[in-house]
Amino acid sequence: MKNVLMLLFAMVTIASAPAQTKVAGVSVPNTVNFDGVNLTLNGAGVREKYWMDMYAGALYLDKKNADANGIVNGNQPMAIKLHIVSKLISSDKMIDAVTEGFENSTNGKTSKISSEIAQFIGYFSEEIKQNDIFDMVYLPKDGVKVYKNNKLLGTIKGADFKRALFGIWLSNKPADKNLKQSMLGKS
Repeated sequence: MKNVLMLLFAMVTIASAPAQTKVAGVSVPNTVNFDGVNLTLNGAGVREKYWMDMYAGALYLDKKNADANGIVNGNQPMAIKLHIVSKLISSDKMIDAVTEGFENSTNGKTSKISSEIAQFIGYFSEEIKQNDIFDMVYLPKDGVKVYKNNKLLGTIKGADFKRALFGIWLSNKPADKNLKQSMLGKS
């Protein structure tokens, strides 16, 4: 009888484990699935600017990893989720931030992927509102798929583009150092 009660307790504990993580006042899922590929939350944090929360950022991998360089250069499925939490983020501000992010992540060497960057930036041309969610999903067979509020905006092929994109948050010059550490599960 004692073993049955222990098993029941274990099952209830596992079943009641949170399926989401709270970051910047929003919930990010602990697991995601894109095209049949399951990814697990590696870490999540908040992008701050001038002491204000801009968005919650979450990194999803096929297995936990704290090596930023290994993730950026890796060829396994991965995703970054951005949940907009500020009313101050506009399309123009996001485009400026992403453009700067590509410059930083490539040390200014963007000419080789300029058409891919232009395509990606185009995904931010529509109005951005608080609670919009962007998913950037790398699947080795497809490239980077970009979603806004679960709607596929497009796919961009190329390992160089993928490295530059994930480098925006994980390079030596990330968009936000604290967010990088959080995405790597180090905070």
